[in-house]
Amino acid sequence: MPLRFIPRIRPDRPLHIAIAGTATLAAALGIGRFAFTPLLPMMLHDGVIDLAAGSWLATANYIGYLVGALLYMALPWLGRRIGRAAPGAALARGGLVLTVLLTVGLAVPWQAGWPTLRFIAGVVSAMVFLSTSHWCMGRLTALGTPALGGLIFCGPGLGIALTGLSASAMVAAHWSAATGWAVFGGLAALLTAFVWPVLGRGGEAASAGGPAHGTPSAPAPSPAAERALLAIAYGLAGFGYIVTATFLPVIARTVLPAGSPWPDLFWPMFGGGVALGALLSTRVAQARDRRLLLAACYLVQAAAIVLGMAWPGPAGFALGSLLLGLPFTAITFFALQEARREWPAAGASFTGLLTALYGIGQIAGPPLVALLLSRAASRAEGFHWALALAASSLVLGAGLYGAMWKRWPAAAHASR
Repeated sequence: MPLRFIPRIRPDRPLHIAIAGTATLAAALGIGRFAFTPLLPMMLHDGVIDLAAGSWLATANYIGYLVGALLYMALPWLGRRIGRAAPGAALARGGLVLTVLLTVGLAVPWQAGWPTLRFIAGVVSAMVFLSTSHWCMGRLTALGTPALGGLIFCGPGLGIALTGLSASAMVAAHWSAATGWAVFGGLAALLTAFVWPVLGRGGEAASAGGPAHGTPSAPAPSPAAERALLAIAYGLAGFGYIVTATFLPVIARTVLPAGSPWPDLFWPMFGGGVALGALLSTRVAQARDRRLLLAACYLVQAAAIVLGMAWPGPAGFALGSLLLGLPFTAITFFALQEARREWPAAGASFTGLLTALYGIGQIAGPPLVALLLSRAASRAEGFHWALALAASSLVLGAGLYGAMWKRWPAAAHASR
């Protein structure tokens, strides 16, 4: 019997589906994936890891994210082999259970096993993200409310804000990082219980393998060169944000005076920006060219990074954190919409490819930071170099979207 204090949500109502997707991504990404960022300074303070070990723990998670995206790409092939497509809701359910277990596992003082746990957590977060996005967006489209799909991408931001504020309170209370992992595991369990009824019912939209049987044939895909540029540009976004997203509290502590309360607040500000940007993305007209929207999002993130470098103080970091988060999941929402337009029959394959390249971009970030820190005269200089490269990659990605818009204008899109 469901707990009485958990609101009842129904699998046949569009808003409830969007809320369930939001809570699912808050657990799988906001907690299972991104809780590491606000807890990293606590782990460093406890002496259980050093900064180099923290970088490699982050890398293990990003490698897992890449593997998870590749596994999701293989689902159509596997579905054809067994004659049955994997249901997105069931994948999300299983992933949420694993998220709870893996998060609690980081509370166990077994440092040798932490890289494995973070790797598996990366696999799970990619699978849950893709399956939930595909399932929710498909269900909402079938119910005639595709714009609500943007709401589900508020989930990571809300999870980031919640874990960031909670970690700040834990620091003030002198809690250990192990306690923080245990608390976040409990929070993930509550979110899992909340969404379980919706993810278990309501049927499946188009399967992960492509269009459902009996539906009209999909439009012809866009040129291969356009799809390749979309994939490359999306991969650049993974590298562009990851340095700041992983090391933001550590970077702030490097620059600001010792004992400043501000570093613990920048990560929640980033999460708040993520949620706000996802909410605003639902108000964007469907007729707007997604490539131009993506280019604008990339430039906002690049400006946010430069702002933190040029104005390294509480105000600069605060505004930069908000601006970095604002387009974060809006980029994913617009890119998935563009992917469905460019190659609608590909289903999981193309979205999985995009996520895999995004994962490769993420993987490159932490080792690069570790390398630059080892070569730089100071920790601040090493972070400065890494942030400059991250901003440059986002500007390059924006340029690729601009080139796509000029080479394949909107009129050609409409004719297809």
